[in-house]
Amino acid sequence: MNANDFARKVRSREKLVGYWITLDAPPAAERIARLGYDYVVLDGQHGLIGYQGLLTGLLAIDAGAAIGPRPTVGMVRVEANDPTPIGRALDAGATGVIVPLVDSADDVRRAVQAAKYPPVGARSFGPMRAALRIGPAPADSNDATVVLAMIETPLGLKNVAEICATPGLDGVYVGPSDLSLALGAKFPHDPDLEGPFEEAVELIARTAQDAGIAAGIHTFDGESAKLRLDQGYSFATVASDVAHLEAVAAAHLGVARS
Repeated sequence: MNANDFARKVRSREKLVGYWITLDAPPAAERIARLGYDYVVLDGQHGLIGYQGLLTGLLAIDAGAAIGPRPTVGMVRVEANDPTPIGRALDAGATGVIVPLVDSADDVRRAVQAAKYPPVGARSFGPMRAALRIGPAPADSNDATVVLAMIETPLGLKNVAEICATPGLDGVYVGPSDLSLALGAKFPHDPDLEGPFEEAVELIARTAQDAGIAAGIHTFDGESAKLRLDQGYSFATVASDVAHLEAVAAAHLGVARS
């Protein structure tokens, strides 16, 4: 699957499953990318990854995808809604960006401006590695580049309808930890806020569907991802490398000491 295929699948709201990487460990990213996930996200906001790590991580994802059972693309959750991290992630070869802390339609317009070349946006031309796989003609790159906005703040939830209706946005992405805090939880996934949280999750999926764009969400295991896909989300990300590393290590330790 090249970038155009992935963009088409996102925009047609095909069911997609991804994985989340927070560690700067390209060999691990390569192994994950060969498993058959539709996309692998490198976390440039909260992950322990600098720019060099994003570049080598994207290279590793492409290498793993080349020998995997199905096509896989690399995405980046950028550190901020700013032209510099968005442009650098795309120049490094990301098929798309996930933009955090989106509060309004104006925030979406700024993200689209940063991700798209003129006349659609204002991205500076210097695709470096991206030119090898996306474009390099600006119009081709614009067609193949996916822009997703995170819904995770009180204002983002309040303005979700206008966010979803903003031209150029391909989809929204729920950050469940911040969304639960935005709803008044004492800590992420506070069971006392389970009802309001589920109502918000359903609202976001329904609003995106009504606007004709994709809706995605971060989940903590395959079972939860399947549940969200069955609920109407068109893509879901499964857990993360750190969470799985710790969980498997703890399980083996428990068996060894039992």
